[in-house]
Amino acid sequence: MKYLVTGGCGFLGSNLAGEVLKRRDELIVLDNLQRVGATDNFIYLQSKGEFVFHQMDIRDGEGVSHLIREAQPDVIFHLAGQVAMTTSLANPRSDFEINALGTLNVLEAVRKHSPDTSVLYSSTNKVYGDLEWTPFDETDTRYVARDFPEGFPETVPLEFHSPYGCSKGSADQYMLDYARMFDLNTIVFRHSSMFGGRQFSTSDQGWIGWFCAKAIEAANNRQSQPFTICGN
Repeated sequence: MKYLVTGGCGFLGSNLAGEVLKRRDELIVLDNLQRVGATDNFIYLQSKGEFVFHQMDIRDGEGVSHLIREAQPDVIFHLAGQVAMTTSLANPRSDFEINALGTLNVLEAVRKHSPDTSVLYSSTNKVYGDLEWTPFDETDTRYVARDFPEGFPETVPLEFHSPYGCSKGSADQYMLDYARMFDLNTIVFRHSSMFGGRQFSTSDQGWIGWFCAKAIEAANNRQSQPFTICGN
Protein backbone atom coordinates (compact mmCIF):
# COMPACT_ATOMS: atom_id res chain seq x y z
CA MET A 1 0.00 0.00 0.00
CA LYS A 2 1.12 3.51 -0.78
CA TYR A 3 0.03 6.29 1.59
CA LEU A 4 0.18 10.06 1.17
CA VAL A 5 -0.15 12.05 4.40
CA THR A 6 -0.77 15.77 3.95
CA GLY A 7 0.24 17.69 7.05
CA GLY A 8 2.38 14.66 7.82
CA CYS A 9 4.65 16.53 10.25
CA GLY A 10 1.81 17.79 12.42
CA PHE A 11 0.33 16.12 15.50
CA LEU A 12 -2.06 13.71 13.78
CA GLY A 13 0.03 13.41 10.66
CA SER A 14 3.26 12.39 12.36
CA ASN A 15 1.47 9.77 14.44
CA LEU A 16 -0.23 8.30 11.37
CA ALA A 17 2.95 8.47 9.32
CA GLY A 18 4.80 6.70 12.10
CA GLU A 19 2.26 3.87 11.99
CA VAL A 20 2.66 3.56 8.21
CA LEU A 21 6.42 3.28 8.63
CA LYS A 22 5.96 0.71 11.37
CA ARG A 23 3.93 -1.42 8.95
CA ARG A 24 6.64 -0.99 6.30
CA ASP A 25 4.20 0.41 3.76
CA GLU A 26 5.22 3.04 1.22
CA LEU A 27 4.90 6.58 2.61
CA ILE A 28 4.83 10.05 1.09
CA VAL A 29 4.65 13.06 3.40
CA LEU A 30 3.55 16.57 2.40
CA ASP A 31 4.07 19.43 4.86
CA ASN A 32 5.13 23.07 4.70
CA LEU A 33 6.97 22.79 8.06
CA GLN A 34 5.54 26.12 9.25
CA ARG A 35 3.82 25.01 12.44
CA VAL A 36 5.67 24.91 15.76
CA GLY A 37 7.09 21.43 16.26
CA ALA A 38 6.79 20.36 12.61
CA THR A 39 10.54 20.21 12.05
CA ASP A 40 10.96 18.14 15.22
CA ASN A 41 8.30 15.72 13.99
CA PHE A 42 10.03 15.52 10.61
CA ILE A 43 13.29 14.57 12.33
CA TYR A 44 11.37 12.02 14.41
CA LEU A 45 9.92 10.40 11.28
CA GLN A 46 13.35 10.27 9.66
CA SER A 47 14.50 8.16 12.60
CA LYS A 48 11.67 5.66 12.01
CA GLY A 49 12.24 4.73 8.40
CA GLU A 50 12.51 5.83 4.80
CA PHE A 51 9.85 7.94 3.13
CA VAL A 52 9.47 10.53 0.39
CA PHE A 53 9.06 14.10 1.64
CA HIS A 54 7.64 17.10 -0.21
CA GLN A 55 7.88 20.49 1.51
CA MET A 56 4.81 22.09 0.02
CA ASP A 57 1.86 24.30 0.96
CA ILE A 58 -1.54 22.67 0.49
CA ARG A 59 -2.67 25.90 -1.22
CA ASP A 60 -0.31 25.15 -4.11
CA GLY A 61 -2.88 23.57 -6.40
CA GLU A 62 -0.45 22.91 -9.24
CA GLY A 63 2.08 21.30 -6.92
CA VAL A 64 -0.53 19.14 -5.21
CA SER A 65 -1.93 18.04 -8.57
CA HIS A 66 1.52 17.12 -9.88
CA LEU A 67 2.35 15.15 -6.74
CA ILE A 68 -0.85 13.10 -6.78
CA ARG A 69 -0.63 12.50 -10.54
CA GLU A 70 2.91 11.16 -10.21
CA ALA A 71 2.48 9.25 -6.93
CA GLN A 72 -0.90 7.55 -7.54
CA PRO A 73 -1.34 6.78 -3.81
CA ASP A 74 -3.76 4.10 -2.65
CA VAL A 75 -4.81 6.22 0.34
CA ILE A 76 -4.53 9.91 1.20
CA PHE A 77 -4.80 11.01 4.82
CA HIS A 78 -5.65 14.68 4.29
CA LEU A 79 -4.62 16.33 7.55
CA ALA A 80 -3.01 19.57 6.33
CA GLY A 81 -4.95 22.53 7.62
CA GLN A 82 -5.27 25.62 9.76
CA VAL A 83 -6.31 24.27 13.15
CA ALA A 84 -6.98 27.20 15.51
CA MET A 85 -10.28 29.02 15.99
CA THR A 86 -8.43 32.16 17.10
CA THR A 87 -6.30 32.21 13.96
CA SER A 88 -9.41 31.95 11.79
CA LEU A 89 -10.82 35.06 13.50
CA ALA A 90 -7.59 36.98 12.95
CA ASN A 91 -7.25 36.00 9.29
CA PRO A 92 -10.42 34.44 7.83
CA ARG A 93 -9.16 34.53 4.23
CA SER A 94 -6.01 32.57 4.99
CA ASP A 95 -8.05 30.12 7.06
CA PHE A 96 -10.43 29.57 4.12
CA GLU A 97 -7.64 29.20 1.56
CA ILE A 98 -5.84 26.57 3.64
CA ASN A 99 -8.82 24.52 4.83
CA ALA A 100 -11.38 24.83 2.04
CA LEU A 101 -9.29 25.58 -1.05
CA GLY A 102 -6.51 23.25 0.09
CA THR A 103 -9.01 20.41 0.39
CA LEU A 104 -10.47 21.22 -3.02
CA ASN A 105 -6.94 21.04 -4.45
CA VAL A 106 -6.60 17.48 -3.13
CA LEU A 107 -10.03 16.39 -4.36
CA GLU A 108 -9.57 17.86 -7.83
CA ALA A 109 -6.18 16.19 -8.20
CA VAL A 110 -7.67 12.84 -7.19
CA ARG A 111 -10.67 13.29 -9.49
CA LYS A 112 -8.50 14.12 -12.50
CA HIS A 113 -5.48 11.91 -11.99
CA SER A 114 -6.07 9.17 -9.38
CA PRO A 115 -9.81 8.41 -9.03
CA ASP A 116 -9.28 5.06 -7.30
CA THR A 117 -7.47 6.72 -4.38
CA SER A 118 -9.32 6.77 -1.06
CA VAL A 119 -9.27 10.16 0.68
CA LEU A 120 -9.70 10.34 4.46
CA TYR A 121 -10.27 13.84 5.82
CA SER A 122 -9.80 15.25 9.31
CA SER A 123 -12.79 17.53 9.96
CA THR A 124 -14.04 18.95 13.28
CA ASN A 125 -17.03 18.99 15.61
CA LYS A 126 -17.28 22.73 14.88
CA VAL A 127 -19.37 21.86 11.83
CA TYR A 128 -22.24 21.06 14.24
CA GLY A 129 -22.41 24.60 15.64
CA ASP A 130 -23.11 25.29 19.33
CA LEU A 131 -25.24 22.13 19.84
CA GLU A 132 -27.72 23.96 22.05
CA TRP A 133 -30.52 21.83 20.60
CA THR A 134 -29.38 18.61 22.31
CA PRO A 135 -28.79 17.95 26.04
CA PHE A 136 -25.46 16.60 27.28
CA ASP A 137 -24.63 14.50 30.35
CA GLU A 138 -21.28 14.79 32.09
CA THR A 139 -19.59 11.44 32.79
CA ASP A 140 -16.26 10.69 34.46
CA THR A 141 -14.38 10.93 31.18
CA ARG A 142 -16.45 12.98 28.74
CA TYR A 143 -19.70 14.71 27.87
CA VAL A 144 -22.24 12.45 26.16
CA ALA A 145 -25.11 13.65 23.97
CA ARG A 146 -28.16 12.18 25.69
CA ASP A 147 -29.97 11.38 22.45
CA PHE A 148 -26.83 10.09 20.70
CA PRO A 149 -24.79 8.09 23.24
CA GLU A 150 -22.82 6.36 20.47
CA GLY A 151 -22.04 9.62 18.66
CA PHE A 152 -23.79 11.67 16.00
CA PRO A 153 -25.07 9.82 12.91
CA GLU A 154 -24.74 11.34 9.45
CA THR A 155 -28.36 12.49 9.63
CA VAL A 156 -27.54 15.18 12.21
CA PRO A 157 -27.68 18.55 10.41
CA LEU A 158 -24.60 20.72 10.10
CA GLU A 159 -24.50 24.34 11.29
CA PHE A 160 -21.18 26.04 10.68
CA HIS A 161 -20.07 28.59 13.30
CA SER A 162 -17.04 30.91 13.10
CA PRO A 163 -14.65 31.29 10.15
CA TYR A 164 -12.93 28.08 11.24
CA GLY A 165 -16.22 26.17 11.29
CA CYS A 166 -17.10 27.56 7.86
CA SER A 167 -13.77 26.63 6.26
CA LYS A 168 -13.71 23.14 7.75
CA GLY A 169 -17.40 22.70 7.02
CA SER A 170 -16.89 23.69 3.39
CA ALA A 171 -14.13 21.13 3.06
CA ASP A 172 -16.31 18.56 4.84
CA GLN A 173 -19.13 19.19 2.35
CA TYR A 174 -16.79 19.00 -0.64
CA MET A 175 -15.69 15.57 0.57
CA LEU A 176 -19.29 14.39 0.70
CA ASP A 177 -20.23 15.92 -2.64
CA TYR A 178 -17.21 14.56 -4.51
CA ALA A 179 -18.28 11.10 -3.35
CA ARG A 180 -21.82 11.75 -4.60
CA MET A 181 -21.06 13.57 -7.83
CA PHE A 182 -17.79 11.97 -8.94
CA ASP A 183 -17.94 8.60 -7.15
CA LEU A 184 -14.71 9.21 -5.23
CA ASN A 185 -13.90 7.16 -2.16
CA THR A 186 -13.99 9.76 0.64
CA ILE A 187 -14.35 9.45 4.41
CA VAL A 188 -14.80 12.32 6.88
CA PHE A 189 -13.86 12.19 10.57
CA ARG A 190 -15.42 14.87 12.81
CA HIS A 191 -13.42 14.92 16.02
CA SER A 192 -12.31 17.34 18.71
CA SER A 193 -10.08 17.83 21.75
CA MET A 194 -7.54 15.19 20.79
CA PHE A 195 -4.23 15.10 22.58
CA GLY A 196 -1.12 12.96 22.64
CA GLY A 197 2.52 12.70 21.72
CA ARG A 198 4.22 15.14 19.34
CA GLN A 199 1.38 17.65 19.60
CA PHE A 200 3.34 20.79 20.62
CA SER A 201 0.19 22.31 22.14
CA THR A 202 -0.49 26.02 22.52
CA SER A 203 -3.21 28.03 24.26
CA ASP A 204 -4.88 28.44 20.84
CA GLN A 205 -4.97 24.77 19.88
CA GLY A 206 -4.40 21.49 21.67
CA TRP A 207 -5.60 22.93 24.96
CA ILE A 208 -5.61 19.65 26.92
CA GLY A 209 -1.91 19.22 26.30
CA TRP A 210 -1.36 22.92 26.99
CA PHE A 211 -3.15 22.67 30.36
CA CYS A 212 -1.00 19.66 31.27
CA ALA A 213 2.20 21.48 30.32
CA LYS A 214 1.20 24.57 32.33
CA ALA A 215 0.28 22.44 35.34
CA ILE A 216 3.71 20.78 35.24
CA GLU A 217 5.38 24.18 34.97
CA ALA A 218 3.40 25.44 37.96
CA ALA A 219 4.28 22.33 39.98
CA ASN A 220 7.95 22.89 39.24
CA ASN A 221 7.69 26.58 40.18
CA ARG A 222 8.73 27.74 36.72
CA GLN A 223 5.66 29.88 36.17
CA SER A 224 5.18 33.33 37.65
CA GLN A 225 1.60 33.84 36.45
CA PRO A 226 -1.35 31.48 37.05
CA PHE A 227 -3.19 30.03 34.08
CA THR A 228 -6.96 30.08 33.68
CA ILE A 229 -9.26 27.08 33.36
CA CYS A 230 -12.90 27.89 32.55
CA GLY A 231 -15.51 25.69 34.21
CA ASN A 232 -14.78 22.74 36.47
